[in-house]
Amino acid sequence: MAAPLEAYRSKRDFKTTPEPAGAKTIKATRSAKVAKKAGPSFVIQKHDATRLHYDFRLEMDGVLKSWAVTRGPSLDPEEKRLAVHVEDHPLEYGGFEGTIPKGEYGGGTVIVWDRGVWEPVGDPHKGYAKGHLEFELKGEKLHGRWHLVKMHGRPREKRENWLLIKAEDEEARSSGAPDILEEMPDSVKTGRAIADVENEAPGWSSKTGKIPKAKPVAKSAAKVKVTDKPEPTIEAAPSPPLPDPAKLKGATKGPQPAFVEPALATLTDAPPAGERWIHEIKFDGYRLQAHVAAGRVKLLTRTGLDWTKKFGKEIVGALQALPIGTALIDGELVVETASGASDFSALQADLSEGRSDRFAFYVFDLLYLDGYDLRELPLSERKQVLAQIVADGAPLLRVSQHFEEDGEVVFRHAKRLGLEGIVSKVLDSPYRSGRNKSWLKAKSSDRQEFVIGGYVPSSTSRRAIGSLVLGVQEDGALKHVGRVGTGFSARLAEDLFQTLERMRVSESPFEKPLTAEERRQVRFVRPELVAEVEFRAWTADGHLRHASFRGLREDKPASEIIREAPTMEAKPSRKRGLKVEPNSTVKLTHPDRIYWPDAGVTKQGLADYYAEIWPHIAPFITHRPLSLLRCPSGITGEQFFQKNAWKGLNEAIVLVDDPSTDAVEQLISIENLDGLIALVQSAVLEIHPWGSTIDAWEKPDMIIMDLDPGEGVDWQTVIDAAQEVRQRLEDAGLAAFVKTSGGKGLHVVSPLTPKAEWPEIKAFTKGLADAMASDSPDHYVATISKAKRPGKILIDYLRNQRGQTAVAPYSTRARAGAPVSAPLAWDELSPGVGPNYFTVLNLPTRLASLGVDPWADFRKAAKPLEFGAAAGKKGKVRSSS
Repeated sequence: MAAPLEAYRSKRDFKTTPEPAGAKTIKATRSAKVAKKAGPSFVIQKHDATRLHYDFRLEMDGVLKSWAVTRGPSLDPEEKRLAVHVEDHPLEYGGFEGTIPKGEYGGGTVIVWDRGVWEPVGDPHKGYAKGHLEFELKGEKLHGRWHLVKMHGRPREKRENWLLIKAEDEEARSSGAPDILEEMPDSVKTGRAIADVENEAPGWSSKTGKIPKAKPVAKSAAKVKVTDKPEPTIEAAPSPPLPDPAKLKGATKGPQPAFVEPALATLTDAPPAGERWIHEIKFDGYRLQAHVAAGRVKLLTRTGLDWTKKFGKEIVGALQALPIGTALIDGELVVETASGASDFSALQADLSEGRSDRFAFYVFDLLYLDGYDLRELPLSERKQVLAQIVADGAPLLRVSQHFEEDGEVVFRHAKRLGLEGIVSKVLDSPYRSGRNKSWLKAKSSDRQEFVIGGYVPSSTSRRAIGSLVLGVQEDGALKHVGRVGTGFSARLAEDLFQTLERMRVSESPFEKPLTAEERRQVRFVRPELVAEVEFRAWTADGHLRHASFRGLREDKPASEIIREAPTMEAKPSRKRGLKVEPNSTVKLTHPDRIYWPDAGVTKQGLADYYAEIWPHIAPFITHRPLSLLRCPSGITGEQFFQKNAWKGLNEAIVLVDDPSTDAVEQLISIENLDGLIALVQSAVLEIHPWGSTIDAWEKPDMIIMDLDPGEGVDWQTVIDAAQEVRQRLEDAGLAAFVKTSGGKGLHVVSPLTPKAEWPEIKAFTKGLADAMASDSPDHYVATISKAKRPGKILIDYLRNQRGQTAVAPYSTRARAGAPVSAPLAWDELSPGVGPNYFTVLNLPTRLASLGVDPWADFRKAAKPLEFGAAAGKKGKVRSSS
């Protein structure tokens, strides 16, 4: 068992600091003067270290139990002051006053601000163990009863937070009364101020004359060895002073509201411009108000429902550990997927599974703090105070960062990343409940809530839904707007079936009768549940086009769901979205079959995706031999590659003969969207084309360098490798384009004029890979052997030979999350956009936002590869002739 003062002594070099080392053994070492007093001692030392705070110490078990009170004690019972428990100090420390040298632990000036004796209420050892000490102080400044209350720590929290609270008694002061810290700032020992001690020679006071020097430290105590000094904790706190709400102009003293109706953003067609606006990323989660009161936390929805238990203990614990007594914090609880973006569907899935390890609470406004209403303060000040409070709350608590650039610039970047949109706020605005014009939201894609009026059972599962029938409120009645048939995980489809079966009704809840086709197989339900749905457009008859379910909105009442329309007050932008995609004549059977269970992407959802991005993918997959990865039961079932014809092949799929063989070997090819949708019908989840067309089998029209990182390689290193490949290709006179693989790495692709043949292409790419491996053997390998790959990147050139393939740009991958191989601009490569960042769900939003497709000039950049070219050292290319 560690000695009581071991932690204290290990942090200090007593040859340098004037602080007392303490007695060799734990005995009653108080001076005779103190011993005569009726009770154990207490002392409060004013400590001007990196930031000013007050060290509160109670004598117990032969040591001084110590807390660092960041804003000092308050006589107002409503002011609950954070007290961080620190290491025990020796009893001799109670008389210490002086300057700790800069660079030492707790470096700064100390004075004895108050001292006296304390009397516990009840058993102090039991109270200390349970985390609630009640006691009476009899000091020269402080008197009456007090509480020290331990707060619940968040997971892996190293420091122990308590609250120091004045009890309601005759010594208490009301709100607005003089602050005793300002009223009586000096030392009770020498009458000096902090500045006096800091600026005067040791041992002398201009107010009291000579000050007795501290007695020499016992040799046994002085020999305590100090090795590596730990990082300073609260004693040398690096953080700025915590804000005092009483000093904020515009803050109003008053009781804490139980709930404040949240401010809501008004939908706009385009974000506002001007210096008075700031812009935040729009999160895809649950809007929550955190109600914090003396260590107790409630998480309230936008309608005031208490959902605290719904989100587990971790977020609550993180809020309890904040250095505050009472507060109302506005924010959004999200789940961020592997791509780094918040995802409401993932949040819903985690809640359904009882999982809470991915939750994060982004906070963006502060309405109330420690007895003061802050709603009339400018937004800029509220955000500044909030950032100081939540500074140490990561990773569970995160401050929503804002951007001061032009709103259109921020919005454009958000769309390129496939994010939901942005929220723009007036920088100097007060907090106003309800929907208002000082908060505006611009969405990257169309998304809103709809009322569920019915469902269609699944065609592939007996007790699951296949699609939902949706409506919106209009003039007091429910108007039918179509269906959503993708976005349901397998489990969610089953859960919704059970829920909706209990809500079935015989009559349609919609105002007007549905057509025979609209009504087919529909089971009507009470219109009480709300679904959030993302969609690409409204059809001419007012129905949703390419809709995807994102989750249930239990926090929003069905009676308030209307069709959202943007305000046109902001500067209008050109219409968002791709041109209307061509229609396919291929009929899908079992369109509700789920291909990606985790992301809820169905056969219909995959077909919608390809129809929408058809103009982009078409040049890379048509008129070429294809190798296909088929997954008849989705990514969790059997998977197999196929390049030849199979039984029941759809007529939209074209069969071609390989001219290199006399045998009949019919390979797969497609020519149009019907062919692609036919592949979807056949459960093709990955499309791998040849690097040559069927018009020039032996002369490839592209080079593909696959950068495949081994275990332990960070993403930035992969990006650096791609840039090096780019440079080597450009030195050889070729253009270079980059795309994510949708798996682990990056593909660097060069368009070629089809002149050189396969052996020459392979020789060139092998030379490039070998040169990189030779120049940087610690980073790259050019051999496929896994034994040589840990910590290195494989420069895979073997894609560049006859019959070999690589996944096509914009093709999906049969991996969790429904990722796609996404073309990027070179300046988009960053640690924030990983190999599987873009998915079936967010890539259409990205493409709709781009002014220019990053690969739009891919074919125009094609150049012939000169015969005999080879990759040389350090990025150079030389002729081998």
